[in-house]
Order: sequence, then C-alpha cells, then structure tokens
Amino acid sequence: MDLPQPMVKATLIKRYKRFLADVTLENGEVITAHCANPGAMLGLNKPGLPVYLSKSDNPKRKLKYSLELVELPTGPVGINTNNPNKIVKEALASKSIEEFTGIEDFRAEVKYGENSRIDFLLNTEAERKTFLEVKNVHLSRGNGLAEFPDCETERGVKHLRELGNMVQDGHRAVAFYLVQRTDCASLSFAQDLAPKYFTAVEQAAKAGVEFLCYDCHIDTNEIIVGKRLPVALPGM
Repeated sequence: MDLPQPMVKATLIKRYKRFLADVTLENGEVITAHCANPGAMLGLNKPGLPVYLSKSDNPKRKLKYSLELVELPTGPVGINTNNPNKIVKEALASKSIEEFTGIEDFRAEVKYGENSRIDFLLNTEAERKTFLEVKNVHLSRGNGLAEFPDCETERGVKHLRELGNMVQDGHRAVAFYLVQRTDCASLSFAQDLAPKYFTAVEQAAKAGVEFLCYDCHIDTNEIIVGKRLPVALPGM
C-alpha cells in the first residue's frame, strides 16, 4: 500500500483524547494532527518521538494532517488503524499471503453473524467459505515480541466469538494479525492488558479458529505484507 506523498516529518508533543496528536513540524510550527488509532499506543506516544504525517487536500477536513508512522530506534511503526485492511486487500489480490494463494475470489465488509461485518469473505461462492478478520498490531514491549491488544476490546471479543460460530457452521475462520512493525519475531496475547480478550482467544482456538500473523515492510513510501510470524496461543 502506497503512503500519501510527500510524507511530512515532525516531532511528537503529545497524543491525547485518543484521536488527537500535537506535533512540531520541522519549521517549528505546532499543529494538531488526526490520530486514527483507538488503542493505548503504549510506547508510541512518548513526547519527542519522530513521526511522519500525511496531509489531506480535502477542504472539508478540520485537521489537515494525519499521523501515519512513529519512528523508534528499532524502526518505523505504522499506527494508522485504517491501513491494515487496505494492506491485506492488496496482498490478497496479488496472492502474496501463502495461506490464501488458492482463493478464487473475495469481498470486503460482508455482513454476517450478530449484526457484524467480516473484513474479508474468501471463496464467496464455495460451500465452505473462509471468514477473515484483520487486526492491527503495533505493541511491543521488547525482546522482539509483538503483543495484541494494548487495551481491552469488546469488539475484538465479539469478533472472535463470531469466527468460532462460523467454524461450527462448517466454514473456515481466520483471525489475521498484521504487525505494522519491522522489529518483531513473534506474536503473543497481552493477558495483563486485556484478560477478556486473552480468554476469548483461548476459546476461539479451541473452537477451531485459525490464528495467523504477518509483519510488514515499512518505509515512508509504502507498507506491504512481509513474512509470517509464529503465534503463541494461550494454553498451547
């Protein structure tokens, strides 16, 4: 997925009210940028961190800038949670995710379950369909370990329950975790930060839901799906 160009470098002052971030541009101007990330952003919201912004030409937008990347000593991190589905969609279309190279077709945002929408429905005309739910991962507390989530998510718990129901109905269900980082070697689930979600993962795995994780190649021009990472499942 191509990032908007040119990217604007800045320095983070503070991130607040979940969707706002004050930054200092290279010319010294202080502006407020939109932060498309509802999570806690642990380790990514420290004042003084270098960040990269995109700028919108839409005259109707109140905030012209959007926070896209945070630069850590270990590499860039994508924090825009609007991007993972776009990244995965491109990867599905190009058949660059090994587990889905055999798909014939797919659709995005398909209604299913209890008033939910699945991110991608694969092999839509097949008797046994594949339900694919994408989650953005940006948390790492060190040692090359990516973690999800960084705070409790009732919506995420619901999605895992819905995926388990699809398995019971005879379909394939996959929880796909996209790590928008370049410095991680595996994924685990943060029981201390989100015990309800941790339990939901354990229940979903027992129900037959598949768990896949891939990292990303990231620079200021693009973010694309990288290599598969191992997933540590609760109780396994």
